[in-house]
Amino acid sequence: MTALNALQGSDASMSMIYHYAVAMLILAALCFVFGAAGGWISVQGSAGLAKNLRNGMFSHIQTFSFENIDHFSTESLVTRMTTDVNNVQQAFQMILRVVVKSPVSMICALVLAFSINWKIGLIYVVVIPILGLGLFWVAKVTHPIFQRVFRKYDKLNQIVRENLHGIRVVKGFVREDYESGKFKNASGEIRKDFTKAEKILACNSPMMQGAIYICLILISWLSAKAIVRSNNGVAAMGISMTTGDLQNLIAYSGMILMSLMMLSMIYVMVMMSRESARRICEVLNEKTSQNTIEHAVRDVPDGEVEFQNVSFHYASDPNRQCLKDINLHIRSGETIGIVGSTGSGKSTLVSLIARLYDVSSGSVRVSGVDVRRYDMEALRNAVAFVLQKNLLFAGTIKENLRWGNPDATDEEIRDVCRLAQADSFIENLPDKYDTHIEQGGANLSGGQKQRLCIARALLKQPKILILDDSTSAVDSRTDARIRQAFADYIPSTTKIIIAQRITSVQDADRIVVMDGGLINAVGTHEELLKSNAIYREIYESQQKGGRTDE
Repeated sequence: MTALNALQGSDASMSMIYHYAVAMLILAALCFVFGAAGGWISVQGSAGLAKNLRNGMFSHIQTFSFENIDHFSTESLVTRMTTDVNNVQQAFQMILRVVVKSPVSMICALVLAFSINWKIGLIYVVVIPILGLGLFWVAKVTHPIFQRVFRKYDKLNQIVRENLHGIRVVKGFVREDYESGKFKNASGEIRKDFTKAEKILACNSPMMQGAIYICLILISWLSAKAIVRSNNGVAAMGISMTTGDLQNLIAYSGMILMSLMMLSMIYVMVMMSRESARRICEVLNEKTSQNTIEHAVRDVPDGEVEFQNVSFHYASDPNRQCLKDINLHIRSGETIGIVGSTGSGKSTLVSLIARLYDVSSGSVRVSGVDVRRYDMEALRNAVAFVLQKNLLFAGTIKENLRWGNPDATDEEIRDVCRLAQADSFIENLPDKYDTHIEQGGANLSGGQKQRLCIARALLKQPKILILDDSTSAVDSRTDARIRQAFADYIPSTTKIIIAQRITSVQDADRIVVMDGGLINAVGTHEELLKSNAIYREIYESQQKGGRTDE
């Protein structure tokens, strides 16, 4: 009878073991499913965050004025949209994976440890705050280092950008070794700071493990004493323990250790991404210095321009006045030439017309209306720029020209190319207007790029056309033909021509001579030759140079 009862008890015990085994297998399967789902969701979520950050930053940058862009620099904006976003993405992915799992696991383990014996559980309460102080010290020391690192990333990107942009100059002057040395120095500085920060962050893991092992030693020592005393019928410090309780406490300590290790990994990534997040927010929170006012004027009737007591300085250097007390009235349809030495303020003056920058004092009026009262898009659609740096984008000639007017017909494109004297070389290209232009127009000459940029500007049918030294790379005959085409075909358009060559402006209705940010003189070619020493000096030096060339 006793054997039968023992057999039945054994069967009941095995049944319970099978029951728990099946339950554990089901829980393991659920852990696998939810773990895989959590990993997939974290990857999707972090990639989506990175995409939204990049899109948000890029869209916001499009609203920036030149002043805002100057504040950050191009290289810094590139770093923020690439390296900084990648850092935030990786940190966010890790947070999504363990931000719930690890804290919950650690809290459950602490609760279970306290349920076994709350007095021994107090060991965790003492050790974990000490660990927190150590982590706070790590954060305080590493944050300034990461601030330096990302500023140096900006510098590194600047070196790369300058080198690639000016690669022909680098090779022409055989300066590859010099450029390589600059890059190595910048890269070495990043490595030095990053290594220093990583060495400090590496203290996280030893601190975590040290704290938990101290807990294990104290728990094992106190529990062992309590178990021995309990077996002897004596409670040590009021603590009664069994061997099973000790095994459970060690298991819970292992759970706490794993949770702390995962949180340590997150902590390291958060420290690295903290400065990146700040830099990203700095861009997103930047307010453009130029805004369209409510009820803005949306129609620009003509190309009349008036500068009234205009002064201007860049925000980065408020003590240096680039323009001082400028007063100038330009009638609609008039052709104005602007000459002067380098740095005299010629390009700065015309950039105020389309609000690329805003005046520091005074006002710029177009058609009698202050440019700050216009809708920004309407104003800039009425003004066409051909800048000193001719920029063409990768694509066909047609695609580049349609920047001036996306709806332009093929015939309209050919018409503006004839005016800009660009049709002759386009027709000789293998694919004519469908010829592919490499990035920056690398497969075109300087004169060809200038003529295409002029054609693109003409396609806007602007009220005001500004040419900032934009025919410097074409020969004098082509330059004269372009100016004649302007006079014949766009007589109602106000034309402002900045030039180094007197021949490019001598037929203008009036010529403005600038010197040191001031208007030195205004008059026709003949009047200035007689009355203005600066103009006469420029003219005579160019005439002498021309005779020498002949």
